[in-house]
Amino acid sequence: MRYSTQIKPISYLKANAAQVLRDIAQQREPMVITQNGEATAVIQDIASYEDAQETLALLKILALGNQQIEQSRIVSAVDAIARIRQRTTKA
Repeated sequence: MRYSTQIKPISYLKANAAQVLRDIAQQREPMVITQNGEATAVIQDIASYEDAQETLALLKILALGNQQIEQSRIVSAVDAIARIRQRTTKA
């Protein structure tokens, strides 16, 4: 992905908002918006945003799991299954 083709000033966004949104949804590439020559915002389609959020959530879960392993806060699969079975039979 080449961001250099996806950098536009805010005046371009104001003048072409509907077309920008169509292009972003179609291309699924973010657009960097500049104001006074500096990057100030990124616009992306909702599907890409949701994908990124899901990826971040999975990475957080993996990081938490690694942290628990490093802290030796682990349980064998057999013990975990036994605990789950106990909980379901009590309910």
